[in-house]
This record gives sequence, structure tokens and C-alpha cells, in this order.
Amino acid sequence: MKSFQELVNNCLKTVKEVFPWDLPKDIDKSKYPVLLDIREPYEFEVLHIKGSMNVPRGILELACDYGYDDTIPELVKARNKEVIVICRSGHRSVLAAHTMQIMGYKSVKSLKTGVKGWNDYELPLQNVKGQSVDSDLADDMLASHVKPEQKNPN
Repeated sequence: MKSFQELVNNCLKTVKEVFPWDLPKDIDKSKYPVLLDIREPYEFEVLHIKGSMNVPRGILELACDYGYDDTIPELVKARNKEVIVICRSGHRSVLAAHTMQIMGYKSVKSLKTGVKGWNDYELPLQNVKGQSVDSDLADDMLASHVKPEQKNPN
């Protein structure tokens, strides 16, 4: 049996990561990679990186292929483009990037530290209405909320 972190570590053998500060502050979609935020819609609506598209992890494989209700043509056509996969902390994005590699994506990377690291570096975030999100408020929203009963009893 493997833990979540062990799965992530195994995928890191083939998945490249990029730090938030390695991406330009003003991302122009026409000149830069596809930014793919795989968090849940409720997470994305509250705050995300400008120019990113939201495809929840749960439908990623369907969104990346033709013939499904969840197909996103822009994403299917991005197999030969650079894709940066984004999540809250940079773990789910590693798993998603690994899956996309298996599906034939040539240049897919995970955003190391995720939206949390993006915010820590004080790069701009916005909500679904396009309004800027204050970095202190974002810190609170991105904080872990693990309850005592969710922690390993060992």
C-alpha cells in the first residue's frame, strides 16, 4: 500500500516542476503555456491565477480526449504545447501532470508549491469575477484545515 505522498514522489521521477517565480508575473496566454488549474470549481472560483482554465482532477482524462461530454477542445489540442498544471500545494498537480504525460502531452509540468506558493511569492490572484484577491485573505483560504480525526493516529 502506498500513501498519497509516496504516489506523488513516484510520479516526480518523470514529472518536471516549475517554481512560481520562474513564470512571468503578467502571463499573456498567446505567448505562454496553457495554465491548467485542476482544483475543484469551488476552489477556483474563490482564487486562481489569471488566465488559467479550470478542469477538476476528477474529469481530467475526459477533458483531455475527444468524444466525451467533458471534452475541452483547447486542452485536447494542447498536446504539443507547454502546459503548467496547478493545484493548491503542488501535489495533485504532479499526479495530473503524470497522467497527462501518459496521455501523450509532450511538455507538461507541475507548478511546485501550487497556488499557495504563488501567493507566498506575492504574485497576483483573482476570483471568478476577475477581482484581485488580497494575499493575506488568500493565505487564510489556502491554509490547511485538517481536523484532528483526519490525522494519522500513529
